Amino acid sequence: VQLQASGGGLVQPGGSLRLSCSTPGRPFSGYVMGWFRQAPGKEREFVAAIRPRSRAYYADSVKDRFTISADNAKNTVFLQMNSLKPEDTAVYYCIARLIWTVQYSNPAQYDYWGQGTQVTVSS
Repeated sequence: VQLQASGGGLVQPGGSLRLSCSTPGRPFSGYVMGWFRQAPGKEREFVAAIRPRSRAYYADSVKDRFTISADNAKNTVFLQMNSLKPEDTAVYYCIARLIWTVQYSNPAQYDYWGQGTQVTVSS
């Protein structure tokens, strides 16, 4: 599964960005989709994941600020990021896995990774 992420950029603290992740030519409706991020000098960190036809899961650090959603008709997953903070600065990676796992926050559980998109929150 090829994942194409986009939507990163530079935003001021308190601002918003929306990331997109698409799977060109391939329906993802049966996949677990989500996002990880990695800041310089830090390990990859779980951000959010969404199960097919089910609920979403979030890291505590982004809960109530970020929203993950899926548009199956467009084979695209979105991450709406509001109230951004400087500590949200990182490269964000779209991820996918065919079968749900309770270890959804473990990056080693995901089979497919996008190329990453940079998000910088700075004044």
